[in-house]
Amino acid sequence: MVRETAALGVDLLQLCDVPALEEYSEERLASLRAVADAEGVALELGTRGTDPAHLRRWLRLARALDVVLLRSMWTSGEDRPDRAETLRRLRTIAPELEEAGVTLALETYEQVSTADLVDVIATLDHPRIRICLDPANTVANLELPADVTARCAPYVANWHVKDFDFSRNPGWVGFVYTGTALGDGRLDYDGMLALLRPAERGITQIIEFWLPWQDTVPAAEQALVTTRLEAEWTRTTLDQLRRRNS
Repeated sequence: MVRETAALGVDLLQLCDVPALEEYSEERLASLRAVADAEGVALELGTRGTDPAHLRRWLRLARALDVVLLRSMWTSGEDRPDRAETLRRLRTIAPELEEAGVTLALETYEQVSTADLVDVIATLDHPRIRICLDPANTVANLELPADVTARCAPYVANWHVKDFDFSRNPGWVGFVYTGTALGDGRLDYDGMLALLRPAERGITQIIEFWLPWQDTVPAAEQALVTTRLEAEWTRTTLDQLRRRNS
């Protein structure tokens, strides 16, 4: 994946929700870092949850891989701390983030209201504890992407660029909410770009897709067709990002 990233002319890769990394030995981590360094690709990491013991394991990985941003989420499975416990946990880990030079970015998503997330980040007011903005997630909580972006803007350190659209189910019974390549959906990327000013503020942009599995072709062809569509979306989205950020 690192080499594929470099081949696309991209110099940043976020390894998100890859729990197997926790089992990597120091030697294997060093090998991964060497490949990334050789290809000119910086790495970011992504996990879930705020338990300090868990975050310490990921800080070990961050140090080994020269990572400066760790994306996480307020909850993880059955671990759903309230506001007070979340603040306690984040205050506990904050000095270790500072020492490691790593920014923890908590993602916007439908399990936690954006108002609650921003309240915690603003209450902490710590430069190493910020927000990973992904307003497509919060639509499921009936939050408009523009409102989420405006509320989070002062605290954003990482931005998941994920376009989306709605379509009618067959027979017009309900809707499907799914991903698209950037520019083909409803994400107001230009409006977000103007508000966030990522180049000026050092906010990293990560391409993410909700790519539907292509199950309308014979089963033996579905994986290949889906992979080809992913490659097409990647090229389209990169072209859009380069043009709009130039």
